[in-house]
Amino acid sequence: MSTDRSTETPVQQSEESWKQQLTPEQYHVLREQGTEPPFTGKYWNVHDDGSYHCAACGVLLFESDTKFDSGTGWPSFTAPAVADAVELRDDNSLGMHRTEAVCRNCGSHLGHVFDDGPGGLPRYCINSLSLNLEKREAEPSAAS
Repeated sequence: MSTDRSTETPVQQSEESWKQQLTPEQYHVLREQGTEPPFTGKYWNVHDDGSYHCAACGVLLFESDTKFDSGTGWPSFTAPAVADAVELRDDNSLGMHRTEAVCRNCGSHLGHVFDDGPGGLPRYCINSLSLNLEKREAEPSAAS
């Protein structure tokens, strides 16, 4: 996993504007690199078909077909929907080295990436507060 340190994003807003747009909880996670407690987020145990978008700017981040139950209490995905949608950054906070996942479009904190996903794939451990799920309508079944 390579990490990128760029800070310029297509969406540029003042922090005051983000505070007005987001709930206080979303602001803490998305703009202050906070973390919601495990097993409390809206999407940790959701298995609906659809796409997950950044709660701050709306860009597509993940598809439900890459979501899996990691047992950690946070929504977990094996890959972004579009490789360039998620930027990876080195995170040396809390006295440890991790890889932070950030929305490349607006720079908002999403969560962290670990190397313990299924089948040797990465595990994108993402805060529910960072996401909005757009459910897909079920295909109508053909009458027999």
